[in-house]
Amino acid sequence: MILIAESGSTKCDWVVLRPDGTEYKRFSTMGFNPYFHSASFINEELSGNEVVSEIHKKVDFVYFYGAGASSETLKDIVKDGLQQVLPNAKVSVDHDLVASAYSTYTGEPAITCILGTGSNSCYFDGEVVTEEVPALAYILGDEGSASFIGKRLVSDFLYKKLPTEMAEDFFATYQLDKDEIITSVYNKPNANVYLASFSRFAGKHMEKDYVKQIVREGFAKFADIHIACFENCHEVPVHFVGSVGAIFQDILKDVLEERNMRLGQIMRKPVDGLIKYHLEYLKVLEAYQV
Repeated sequence: MILIAESGSTKCDWVVLRPDGTEYKRFSTMGFNPYFHSASFINEELSGNEVVSEIHKKVDFVYFYGAGASSETLKDIVKDGLQQVLPNAKVSVDHDLVASAYSTYTGEPAITCILGTGSNSCYFDGEVVTEEVPALAYILGDEGSASFIGKRLVSDFLYKKLPTEMAEDFFATYQLDKDEIITSVYNKPNANVYLASFSRFAGKHMEKDYVKQIVREGFAKFADIHIACFENCHEVPVHFVGSVGAIFQDILKDVLEERNMRLGQIMRKPVDGLIKYHLEYLKVLEAYQV
């Protein structure tokens, strides 16, 4: 069997394929990011999953793409964790940016962007995925992402800058005070996921001018930093992967149009495109035909 996984920092989508390429099963787990999770943690979490327990000795190949897997050292953390729980599999690990490029590929060069828990961008010519500027994560970067939006909401709530109606709903929804928020952000793990979780509140109030403004600001910063950095940004399509781009796609279209950039696909979940790319372009089934 073949296991293909696409992991953000919040959630990981898995697809199990039979040797003939037909789909056997899909399932989801928490997201695994080697910046925050050890190999033993990954092994422990997956070992307790019902589907993994069923197939763990039957998997021959694993293609895992994840947030944070940006260097060989970080990739090895994930690879080690997967190898522990899938002992018979040949494991390949790469960055989630590569998954985004693969999943949106239509046969022509393009810029592909991630707007999910975090944000990032790359250029894919059909053979090589290249980055022009780095992703600086939720403290220094992640412009336009769920963590960017959530951080702004939380800080404005604490600074008493939220519109009155939204502030009342925010408190009624989360029942949080400053100490709880500060502890979660500065003293607990996965602060990026914690901050990103508040973006759902922005989605709930997406028709409010306040929300439209902070989303527009985030998208504008993202476009100016992570898209405009490519010399051909006005010549090739710009694809987007992730929930934030999908939810606020009308604002995203406006921001790109203002900059004479051509919007391509907006894909909430890249896993379907990823399956297609592995079957059609990487031809992963050929390993069973030897």
